[in-house]
Amino acid sequence: MPGRARLGELERTVMDLLWTFETPATVRQVHEALAGSRDVAYTTVMTVLDRLARKGSAEQIRDGRAYRYRPAVSRDELTAELMHEALDTVDGSDRTAALLRFVGSASADDARALREALEAVEAVEGSS
Repeated sequence: MPGRARLGELERTVMDLLWTFETPATVRQVHEALAGSRDVAYTTVMTVLDRLARKGSAEQIRDGRAYRYRPAVSRDELTAELMHEALDTVDGSDRTAALLRFVGSASADDARALREALEAVEAVEGSS
């Protein structure tokens, strides 16, 4: 879904919380979980959850007169979308330069994970 990856800081924080809940969460549960780390109004949390549902990042489930929310995407799916979104802003040699800078600044573990991911993609493409 285009635009889903464009999340603000509070939206990302709320998504992080949704991923920690074992069952769909109410606005109150999310608000209470946020209250320990930031001063945010209940209505703000309600608005953020509604916005996440409209963007397709969270699923809104009717529960009586209220709603419960759960992630509609996994962390890795959202992260991949964010990476694609960032790369989509450049093309040609700028895209290559951005990828080189990213890889050049990656930790050894990240570089190893990237190599493994590329090898896995090549193995799948090679077997098709």
